[in-house]
Amino acid sequence: MFRVTFLGTGGSIPQAARSPSAVGVEFEGDLMLFDAGEGTQRQMMKYGTGFTVDDIFVTHQHGDHLLGIPGLTQTWTFQGRDAPLRIYCPRNVVEHVRDCVELAGHNPPYDVTVKPVADGTVIRRDGYEVVAFETDHGAVDSFGYALIEDERKGRFDRERAEELGVPPGPKFSKLHEGETVELEDGTVVEPDEVVGEPRPGRKFVYTGDTRPTDRTVEMAQDASVLVHDGMFDDEMSGRAIETGHSTAREAAEVARRAEAELLALTHVSSRYSDDVSSLENEARREFTDSFVASDGDEVVVEYPEKDRDTRVV
Repeated sequence: MFRVTFLGTGGSIPQAARSPSAVGVEFEGDLMLFDAGEGTQRQMMKYGTGFTVDDIFVTHQHGDHLLGIPGLTQTWTFQGRDAPLRIYCPRNVVEHVRDCVELAGHNPPYDVTVKPVADGTVIRRDGYEVVAFETDHGAVDSFGYALIEDERKGRFDRERAEELGVPPGPKFSKLHEGETVELEDGTVVEPDEVVGEPRPGRKFVYTGDTRPTDRTVEMAQDASVLVHDGMFDDEMSGRAIETGHSTAREAAEVARRAEAELLALTHVSSRYSDDVSSLENEARREFTDSFVASDGDEVVVEYPEKDRDTRVV
C-alpha cells in the first residue's frame, strides 16, 4: 500500500476546518510524516494513520510545520516507545527541533536523532529513497522531499518464454531475476529475451512552503502525486511573492511542466476557509488533474499500468 493522508492542509493562521501542515505517508508498511504542525497527533488518531512513525521530514523552521513534534514525542514516551525516531530538517533548524523534543524538560527514553539535510541529500530505505531538494520560501532555508520507489523489474513475457522452450516453473523465476537458464537440449536463454525494460516506481513529492522553482519541476518529473503550496489565488499573487508562497495557478504550472499525474494544493490561506473554488478553478485551467486537499483526504498511489489510476479517496 502506498497511501498519502492529508492531516493538515491550512496556512499559518488557525482555521476551524484545516489544521496546520502535516502529511502522513504509508509506503509498504513504513509510516512517515512530512511536517508536523500543531495537533498532528490528534489528526493521526482522527484519520486512522496509526502512530508507528520512524521518520519525520521537516521542511523549514516555522511553527506551523513543526509544533506538533513536542506532543508526539511525549505521547510516544507515555506509550512506552523504544524504537528510535529520526527527524530530518534544514541544518539551521536542527537545534530548534531538538528544543521541541525536549520542551518542558521532556527527555525521551528512546533514541531521537535529528539529522540535517541539504539539496540532494538521499535517505535510503528498503525499496525506496527520500531525496531532499531546495525550495524557495524567501529568507528562510527550506527543503522539499521526494519519496522515490526503486525501479521495478520489466514485464516477464511468458508467451515468448514458452516459444523458446522454457518450461513453466523455477526457470521462469530465474529469468525474471536476471539469471541465464539452460534447457535440457543445451539451449541457453538469456533474460533480455523474455524480460522487458525495467519499469519506474511510484513517486511522491512534497514541497512545503515555496515559490515555484525549476528545482521542484526537476524533482517532480513524472511524479505520481505532487503536493505543492497553493496558498493564494491570482488576485493575491503579490502577497504570494512577498511571503514566499505560490498561487494555485503557479503550482499547477509546476505540475504541468513536471508531467505529474496528480496535483494536491495545500497550505490554504484562511481567506479561502469558506470557499476554495477560485484556487481549484485556477489550478485546473492550467493542469486538469488538480484538487485542493482537505484534512482527512487520502490518495492511494497506484502503479501507472494499473486499471485504477492514482486517486483521491
